[in-house]
This record gives sequence, structure tokens and C-alpha cells, in this order.
Amino acid sequence: MRLAPRRATRFASRRVLLTAAAALVLAGCATVRPDPAAPPGPAGAAGSPAAASAVVRQQQDRVLKSAEQQLVVSCLGAQGLALPPSAAAPHAPAADIRLQAALFGADPRELSLTLATGLTVTANSDGCVATARAELYGDQHRWFRAQVTVDNLRAEAQARMKDDPAHRAALDRWIRCAAPAGGPRTGRPDPAVADRCTRESGLADVRARLEPAELATVRTLHRDQVATYEQLRARALLRAAELSANPTQKKGNSPS
Repeated sequence: MRLAPRRATRFASRRVLLTAAAALVLAGCATVRPDPAAPPGPAGAAGSPAAASAVVRQQQDRVLKSAEQQLVVSCLGAQGLALPPSAAAPHAPAADIRLQAALFGADPRELSLTLATGLTVTANSDGCVATARAELYGDQHRWFRAQVTVDNLRAEAQARMKDDPAHRAALDRWIRCAAPAGGPRTGRPDPAVADRCTRESGLADVRARLEPAELATVRTLHRDQVATYEQLRARALLRAAELSANPTQKKGNSPS
């Protein structure tokens, strides 16, 4: 899937896409982080129900990625193609073009969703990746909209926090810390510097206070898409179990 501020643009070169294809085809939709100081989501304490739920979720993610890879490999094999064995493997230009089209489909991109943050995510509805997701989730258009929305709930919550005066003040302090006047200004500061400034500016504390409420708000605003996401994900887990039990099962026998 591709991101663009107002229109669809490529964010990676063809060669990068293909040499890393084995990973990219399983990466799902991109998650947008609006600013370089954005922290990861809160994690539950070890042994807590939240932590246990996160572990189950990660296990399910691995099951779904494995099933998707199985379907992608099968789709490519039917065309006499295969994923590159490693990121360092060389490819002839003609083979690159053919593999890219087989994996990701051909332009124009038929799927598009503009987020509340203003960013647009686009994808093709053809190609082996799209075909695999349609097989797993049943309806690739519904899955695309639901996954893009859910993957970017935190980014939307972070964008909403910027309207809070305490957040604006803390962010100004963070900027002065990470890019002091007269110092070098880069697009993204060193991670260690960013982490230190997030603590020293008080931005971490402000976010810890504001983010849970904003995240709950955006989940409510998008409750229909969140429900669709969970419904289609459950369907995909059933289909993945079928594929695992019978790897040679033909397409078309999936649950509805």
C-alpha cells in the first residue's frame, strides 16, 4: 500500500520493493506517525491481562502472515514466478517489472482512503497480494478500509492531541530541545536525543495523560470500521486454520 499527502505517489523505488518483497507482502497497511517524537503505544505489565492479550494478538498476526505468504507464493507459482530468496538477490530489470506487477498489480490503483489526518492510502485490487487478502478476508475492499482505519487510529489520536494547549507548549519545548537555535536541523533527530527531549520537555507526561482519552474517542468515531476489522480478522483466522490443516486446499472453499 502507498501513502500520499493528497494524491497517490510512490514512497519506495521498484528495486527496494522487490528486493524486500518477502517482507513487504506481509507488512499490511502502513501506520502513520505524524511527528518524530511520537512514542509507541502503552504496554501492559508482564503477566497482566493486557500483556496476555497482546501476546495472543501477536500469535494471531503470525498465523495470518504465514497464511498470506502461502497464498501469495501459490499465486506467483501459478504464473511461473517466486519471491526473491533474499534482499540481496540480484534481479534482471524485466523480471523485476514482471514480479512487481504480479505482486502488487498494475496502476491505476483502485483502492483509496483519505484519513482524518489528511493522508491518503492507496492500493491495487489486483496482484497476488490483493488476491491473497481477498481469499483470507473475504472482501478486500471492506478489509482495506477497515485495516487502514484501524492501523491509523493512534496517529489520528496523536493529531487530535495537538489542539491541546498543554501539548502545544510541551511540543514547543521538545522542538527547542531536539533542534536548538543555531544547531543543525534535520528531518528527524537521533532517536536517543528525541527520547531524552520527550522526557525533559514533559511531552511524555502530557501524552500519557491525553492519549488514552483521544484514542477512546477515535475508536468510537470509527466504531463501524473497528467492528468490521474484528469481524474480517476472525474470518481470516478461520481461513488460515483451514489452509494450515490442508495446504493444497483449492480457493473457493473458504468460510463466508
